[in-house]
Amino acid sequence: MENELDIRKAQRGDHEAFTRLFRQLEAQLYRVAKTILVQDEDCADALQETTLKVYKGLTSLKQPKFFKTWVIRILINECNQLLRMRERTVTVAEVPEETDVSYVHFDNSGAVDLQSCINRLDESLRLAIVLFYYEDLSIKQIAGVLGISEGAVRARLHRARRLLFEQIQPVREEGLANEQ
Repeated sequence: MENELDIRKAQRGDHEAFTRLFRQLEAQLYRVAKTILVQDEDCADALQETTLKVYKGLTSLKQPKFFKTWVIRILINECNQLLRMRERTVTVAEVPEETDVSYVHFDNSGAVDLQSCINRLDESLRLAIVLFYYEDLSIKQIAGVLGISEGAVRARLHRARRLLFEQIQPVREEGLANEQ
């Protein structure tokens, strides 16, 4: 496998192999970071720290086949670290007004922006959906990345699907009613 060869080369200090590996994962890592952090500046910070930690710790990776899940786990830890740091420094004046996410307004076009529906989910549910559907990780891999059981991953996916259905169903019904 070509990726495993690049991983082995990168472990031996080949900077070009390391760069190739990260270029292949760049879009996926950004999506995961955006799922957790939302703001582009924070995503860039998390990706930079992740790149540095992966570069420094690459020799400790025993099995190259787990490279992607290992990198995603490091990224999630970095994102959570950024959130914890931000949590400590936010002042009351900086806190935005609460928005009621239980109320979802769609126009009558019948179009549903699935990504905005996903973004309304709780972070743990949103992350499970992104890792499963966008990053094509297995339930077992997601469990390893998130440090939870496979049953918990299945439960999060089930709950997220149900909540997405509840957001989308009224719009579909409204669209059908308008067509008649």
